[in-house]
Amino acid sequence: MTVVVATEDFEVYHGVVNELRDRGVTFTTVEPGESLPDRATVLIRAEDDEDAETPNADEIEDDVATVVADPENPRRAVDEALARLRGGEGRTVVGIDPGTRPGIAVLSGEMVVAAFHVPLADVAETVRREVEDAVDPVVRIGDGARLQGAQLVRELEDAPVELVDETGTTPYLGTGARGMGDVLAAVNIARLEGERVEGREIEPTAGELQVIKNRSREQADDNREIDEELARRVASGDLTLEEAMDEHRNGGDS
Repeated sequence: MTVVVATEDFEVYHGVVNELRDRGVTFTTVEPGESLPDRATVLIRAEDDEDAETPNADEIEDDVATVVADPENPRRAVDEALARLRGGEGRTVVGIDPGTRPGIAVLSGEMVVAAFHVPLADVAETVRREVEDAVDPVVRIGDGARLQGAQLVRELEDAPVELVDETGTTPYLGTGARGMGDVLAAVNIARLEGERVEGREIEPTAGELQVIKNRSREQADDNREIDEELARRVASGDLTLEEAMDEHRNGGDS
């Protein structure tokens, strides 16, 4: 099975070829219009390559999948090509292990095509970028870290979201694997079907409110701690922690 790149578009060619090399994928290149190798499975071309369909396309079109690459996003084309190569349906599934710094895993079919470990504030933007233009994507969020998970459900209201029972999704980490747990848990979460949700209402516990208040004190220059009402509004997503701290400071509370 072989990936074939056939394009006259300079940007597409170099973007796709570099992505394939970085991933250690075996591929070959041909000029648009040339016959494809016998083992060709996926053809990658640019949208403007009208002649990229080979002369013998009628004979092999049932066996060779064609992926059209965007010069601005060659990684997406390679993701799709590899999913086709491995026989997967290619559905984009994003798994998130919530927390203050969530792990994110992006799957195309059964293949992990991208992984991230970013601050909570960057998760929604990262996910939107990964599901943009994807066909029938789904975002699966673990049900732990309740407050952060609820925040992500709210922020991703424009995407289909499933809430997943994350029990047992964090793997044992051996020597040298420190820091990988959140991302690996996100991979496992992505592979579990969950319950479709439109929102998640959480009544914060006294302990969760205290954690928010402690964070405000740690971040404040004057060691001031927001009150419980503001902490509750942070927990519900009405305010960010920074906004709550500003309101507390401007209100003159001590």
